[in-house]
Amino acid sequence: MAERGILFAQMEPAPELESEFNDWYEKEHVPERMAIEGFRSAIRYRAREGDLPYGAVYDLDSLDVLESDAYRSVSDNQTEWTRRILGGLRASARYTATQIADSGPVPPVPVLLVVAFDVPPAEHAALDEWYETEHTELLMQVPGWLRVRRYLVQSARGGTWTHLALHDLASRDVLDRPERSIAHDAPGRKEISQRPWFNPGRWVYEVISRVPPD
Repeated sequence: MAERGILFAQMEPAPELESEFNDWYEKEHVPERMAIEGFRSAIRYRAREGDLPYGAVYDLDSLDVLESDAYRSVSDNQTEWTRRILGGLRASARYTATQIADSGPVPPVPVLLVVAFDVPPAEHAALDEWYETEHTELLMQVPGWLRVRRYLVQSARGGTWTHLALHDLASRDVLDRPERSIAHDAPGRKEISQRPWFNPGRWVYEVISRVPPD
């Protein structure tokens, strides 16, 4: 069975195009993709912390969906509207990734924390071990920390991240709860944070819209 995957996109439209950018995303971009077999859901986000103000996560049956004739028909034959919007972006990044781990599904939540790592191949196992033996368990003990999903990046455009961690939160305030310090101060976290590559990217997102809806 093919591995589950995601497409994670980040975009910064020019200010004068921002309103039209949102119209385009809701009325054309997302519907085009959700009409393709293998696209399970699409969630749009507005960044409250971190660069690139808009994000989107598409949950896929597998990354093979992005090689399908149906997807290529859309991506290779852009509409005039799409070309104009993409041409007006100040910055963008796009990652495809396969799922490594998932703490378990939860109902739709309003806040997503994305943490990204650029890890040398020889250190992949160390990152996995830290999450699997310490970090995920401690985070899931924080009230309102509802889910942890981890992904191995398979392709990256506009960035160099190799791993993504998606954390579903009940609210932004969860990040400030005192219980989180237990995970931050744990022995494994202290050790791995000393490694030269440990300089994660971090974005806090609030949901704009989702398909299927709640």
